[in-house]
Amino acid sequence: MLVHVALIVLGMLLIAAALNDVFQSVIVPRAVGRRLRPSYYQTRTLWTIWPRVAHGIYPNHEERREDFLAVFAPFNLILNLVTWSVMLLLGYGAIFYALREQMHPALQTFGEAVYFAGTSFFTIGFGDFAGSTGLTRLFSLAAGASGFGIISTTTAYLFAIFGAFQNREQFVVMVGARAGSPPSGVGLLTIAAHAGVVKDLPALMRSAEMWCASLMETHLAYPILAYFRSSHDYESWVGTLGALLDAAVLSMTTVQCDAGESRILYNIGRHATHDLAAYFRLDGDEHEVGITRADFDEACARLEDAGLTMHDRDRAWRQFSALRRAYASHLNALAGWFQIPSLQWLGKHSIVESEHMREQMSPEILERIDRLQKP
Repeated sequence: MLVHVALIVLGMLLIAAALNDVFQSVIVPRAVGRRLRPSYYQTRTLWTIWPRVAHGIYPNHEERREDFLAVFAPFNLILNLVTWSVMLLLGYGAIFYALREQMHPALQTFGEAVYFAGTSFFTIGFGDFAGSTGLTRLFSLAAGASGFGIISTTTAYLFAIFGAFQNREQFVVMVGARAGSPPSGVGLLTIAAHAGVVKDLPALMRSAEMWCASLMETHLAYPILAYFRSSHDYESWVGTLGALLDAAVLSMTTVQCDAGESRILYNIGRHATHDLAAYFRLDGDEHEVGITRADFDEACARLEDAGLTMHDRDRAWRQFSALRRAYASHLNALAGWFQIPSLQWLGKHSIVESEHMREQMSPEILERIDRLQKP
């Protein structure tokens, strides 16, 4: 009798842990706790191994390594569903095995109990086993409801994930066109100056505010989104967020322009950076600027060459470094955790990497872009 009670308690604990994990991961639309959530520990543990495997298999092939890293997020989504299903099958199997004498015919092994749990969970119902008491019939119905509930909610969850990913990447691509590839704050301002669209920067900053708010909400509610990688080379949500924050801080401290929207973007972008770094348990150094004074002076020279009017450089550096300390180290920590190149200051790669892309552009545009690349 004690063994039967222990099996029922163990089964109910497994079922409760799985359903709680599904509820918090899929249904609750906000950041939730990590305790008693197998999917959180599974994801974090697997990600500590995955990049090492990628570097071991493709040590000298960046493109294939990136493709391997990109598989992690969709693979982990499927693995979470499998884990929840296995936990529920084992939980209901333990209960049915404890109540095996109340089945018709009586279950002989734990494997048969798991089999019956599976036919109930997936609503197959072959009829070779059936509950002969109200209690076993109740658990059989609960298993069927659990299976139906997990499949339906997970399907809706997948649609939400992919919709949020597409919205995120549309803005990443748009910023890449305006800020270079990889994007940088300096590139965003210089390209705007050369293209004569500096007056449009406040509108871009407003769009960036909405993107940052959406990024923070979706990536905290559904953390697996942070592991989805951009399908475009040298672009990422971390790099885009860093470029926008750098451009906002330069507008506030260094370049003479309308900086009202930049201040709002800075506040919400810094908030998103801190919250995301805290959720993934990543530490940042509040004293780290991330660039040197020489890097800052080089950027100022590029901005002046683009025709922008500058504030006093010494005062601008003091203000700029104070504001950049609030987010640079946290963003670099996020980039390191997700195996994404760290923040670009001047954009070390070419703004136009692909020969196909260059063929589509006029000679005047190519000349302007090549001029932007010169130190």
